[in-house]
Amino acid sequence: MNRQSAFCVGLLTPQQPAPDGLQNAGGSPSGKRYDVYRNNVTHALISALNTAFPLVHRLIGSERFGRIAPEFVRAHPPSSPVMMFYGAEFPGFLTNYAPLSDIGYLPDAARLDLAMRHAYHAADAPRLDPAQLQAFATDDLMTTRFALAPATHILRSDWPLYDIWRVTFQNDAPKPRPIAQDVLITRPDFDPALHLLPSGGASWLTALAEGNTFAQAHERAIAQHADFDLEATLTLALHTAALTNSTTRT
Repeated sequence: MNRQSAFCVGLLTPQQPAPDGLQNAGGSPSGKRYDVYRNNVTHALISALNTAFPLVHRLIGSERFGRIAPEFVRAHPPSSPVMMFYGAEFPGFLTNYAPLSDIGYLPDAARLDLAMRHAYHAADAPRLDPAQLQAFATDDLMTTRFALAPATHILRSDWPLYDIWRVTFQNDAPKPRPIAQDVLITRPDFDPALHLLPSGGASWLTALAEGNTFAQAHERAIAQHADFDLEATLTLALHTAALTNSTTRT
């Protein structure tokens, strides 16, 4: 290991001594300064993680979050200088974190936090105008492909993820129901917003995102969810700016 690698590795390994030969500008050993810098780096990453995962933080509380955050940042140093997306591995980390294994929905909560953050920083895109759909002949509409806006994210969950989010951040929200819920994250204006998807809505939107035509997406959603309500899902997608003006026909 070269000196630069040793310097970087030691920043997130508190038990490791300062790299050999580390000196200040006057030529004196600077191990104590390195320890201060190491401590600051760890605390900065913990602070970034805390900011990035507000739902997880609220669900488990400051004390438990404060215990697991140092473990995560030491196991997963930043891979990019762009700190706005730090923590991509956090959902997987929580999936395998035994002390919190009793909170089965926690990894999905972390994925929701990530999706909300990515939606916030996503590129702008023009929203699909409902008048455009009305201008299509039926046959043309069925063979048209619609793109999802860059800020649009779809999360499928075996847990009542939407209800968990509401009861965590909204004082008057009802108690979560014991059902699976798929959610849609969009950014109609400046801030991302969370929406509960109707049954089959995630299948339909995912099919569109994969490049399927309007008709093909509908067929997939119906095949997976016999109660799929196209009108309700399309209305939600248009109202929340989930789709863009980008369209192509076969």
